[in-house]
Amino acid sequence: MKALILAAGFGTRLLPHTRILPKPLFTINNRPVLDMAVDRLLDCGCEEIFINTHHLWDQIHDFIQSHPRGHCLKAVHEPEILDTGGAMANLKNDLADDDFLVVNADIVCDFDLKSLAAAHRSSDALATLLVHDCPRFNKLAFEPDSGSRKSNLGKILHFEAPPETGLAFTGIQALSPEIFDHMPGENAFSSIALYKTLCATGSIRALKAEKLFWEDMGTPGAYMETSRLFLAGQILGLPPARFNEIKIEPIAGDGSDRKWFRASHCAETLVICDHGICLEDSREPGSPLSTQPGRLSQLRSYTSIGRHLNGKGICVPRILGHDTISGQVALADLGSTHLADLADPGQREKTTTLYRQVIDSLVRFSQEGLREFDPAWTCQTRSYSKDLILEMECRYFMDAFVKHYLEHPAPWEEFKPVFSHIADRALAHGYAGLMHRDFQSRNIMIHQGDVWFIDFQSARKGPIQYDLASLLIDPYVKLPPDMQEELLDHAMARLDLADPAEKNRFKESYSYCCITRNLQMLGAFGFLTRIKKKQKFEAYIPHALAALKQRLNKMENSILAPLAGFINGL
Repeated sequence: MKALILAAGFGTRLLPHTRILPKPLFTINNRPVLDMAVDRLLDCGCEEIFINTHHLWDQIHDFIQSHPRGHCLKAVHEPEILDTGGAMANLKNDLADDDFLVVNADIVCDFDLKSLAAAHRSSDALATLLVHDCPRFNKLAFEPDSGSRKSNLGKILHFEAPPETGLAFTGIQALSPEIFDHMPGENAFSSIALYKTLCATGSIRALKAEKLFWEDMGTPGAYMETSRLFLAGQILGLPPARFNEIKIEPIAGDGSDRKWFRASHCAETLVICDHGICLEDSREPGSPLSTQPGRLSQLRSYTSIGRHLNGKGICVPRILGHDTISGQVALADLGSTHLADLADPGQREKTTTLYRQVIDSLVRFSQEGLREFDPAWTCQTRSYSKDLILEMECRYFMDAFVKHYLEHPAPWEEFKPVFSHIADRALAHGYAGLMHRDFQSRNIMIHQGDVWFIDFQSARKGPIQYDLASLLIDPYVKLPPDMQEELLDHAMARLDLADPAEKNRFKESYSYCCITRNLQMLGAFGFLTRIKKKQKFEAYIPHALAALKQRLNKMENSILAPLAGFINGL
């Protein structure tokens, strides 16, 4: 038997992504859907498979040439796209010697194609279409054979049925060579248009599938949902026929554009982080900084760094699987309890004990995490550098918070020398390790009594003082200053810092890291509130701004005075 895979379309419903990659090469569990279609046809006995191409044809040709069964595949390039019917007519000389199958390249389906081929062969039909009940696509009027409504074989009467009584065409069909005798003379035409003209003859039949997994992944939403379902199914060990047993629900996210889901089946659960379609390093919409990492960089950093940390025995969620193009990453489920949910400065002893446990884990993250860490995994800079501080923290504060959120003049050049000094002092006595970069209470989870770290994709070499600053001045918890000092002392003890001069140098770097982190937080809160319209972050601005003013006013450094005066006036 021979077959044709329709792969020439423009994928307009998946724009702009299909300007980069043709829809048949989008992946499910890191496997192109075109490859899945090829395997289904090979499994049902097809010995020669034609694949028509037009849009981004060279990428599909490369796929064919590298396929392990490439000798069974033949690309048929269409300089001008011929539509579904024209693609068949173009292959008359190759397909007119026997029945053949035609499938769309952009669908995912688990139906046994041998059954369809057998049903077609047992009839005198010109075409037998595989159909099913899918209300959003139901248009086809089906009349069962022998007057029995239970028959899954019958005639197609027309293609204008209402959704409540109609059926949907799956894009999978078996055809007889005689179909070529009824094709119009023009080069490009629709196969459905042809079938409509033949319905009255009774020669266009259907096989109704009662149970099957079928998804048309022609839109971004459908593609992402299908990818999530297959990723969860693979990890939970379920075949597509049982995917309806998987429950996938959205869960609360954070300040980024990523979406989060929990997949469950019986007593098993996992969490899926959705980065969005990752075909190029596109920036977050509305970001004021060209240096913000794109989706693809974040995804690669997340998976590479996550596996590294897990291999070091550091408490981060185990990565169970991922699909790069759809941006889906499946993680072990750590529950829903964050440090921010348990920390209560009013319960000093309990909160101090909890934070000491967090700091102990942070020291391990910092020191063990840096061992054998590959800087190529990072997604912005290879280390916490002066340039990063100036652009991603100081300038971010001036642009995103002062200028865009407060709509206040932001004289960056005037204060650049002050910011340069702050960056130098933050780095001067930094205690090097692996820096998390966003080490705040909502990125720290408590699960089964242990401390776990999430959102580590921005990790890089840097001073542990920055992560300590992120933790201790975190506006989500608002630890009082004396508790911050007590916990800072605990961190220095865990790092075996005993010499007074060494401790003073550590504290000096910490103080300046508190400033850079505070600038970054205000920039982020301003950006998330004004640009991303995530109003919940606005509530934390007053505390963060007050803390920045207080720290700058306490610093005995005349170089900081002009900046302190400017910020005091905000």
